[in-house]
Amino acid sequence: MNKKPALALFDFDGTITTRDTLFEFILYCKGRSRFFSGFAFLSPVLVLFKAGVISNSRAKQIVLSHFFKGVSIEKFNNDCLAFANERVPSLIRPKALEEIRQHKANGHTVIIVSASPENWVRPWAESLQVECIATRMEVADGKITGMFEGMNCHGEEKVLRIKNYLDPREYTLIYTYGDTKGDRPMLALGTHSHYKPFRQ
Repeated sequence: MNKKPALALFDFDGTITTRDTLFEFILYCKGRSRFFSGFAFLSPVLVLFKAGVISNSRAKQIVLSHFFKGVSIEKFNNDCLAFANERVPSLIRPKALEEIRQHKANGHTVIIVSASPENWVRPWAESLQVECIATRMEVADGKITGMFEGMNCHGEEKVLRIKNYLDPREYTLIYTYGDTKGDRPMLALGTHSHYKPFRQ
């Protein structure tokens, strides 16, 4: 079997970006007053998450439900597209963008693999003509429920989603980039793994 030259897998939040885009998206959509009042209300949830009582996935769904449950998918997607175009570029680490472009110039397959909703990660990825695997939001009756469709794309789920998308064994080289323990299973796929590579 002739192997493909290389695959590059990038985490998004904190690796490519300087901060978590979920919080930035909420702030962008809801404004400072509703952002801070909402998180004041949700503070017990954040405490339970930090204490390890509830999972990353559960905490994120509670937050998304609080701010977006009942919003039409059309409005949500329009807001996500505007956020990807207007706000995300200012959050991107220049060295990360340079690395993505270098992989593309070398003919490598580049995929953004993110626990954030694909609704705003995918538009940004498509602006660079790279692929995207991310968490999917559940929609019922044309409205956001705040829950996920399937699993949160985090930890081992990242690896499962990657392997459902393609066969890593088809690639001679695999470059992986991440910045948290939730990225470690994906980093383990790499022949060249990079942890917090763009922070210097």
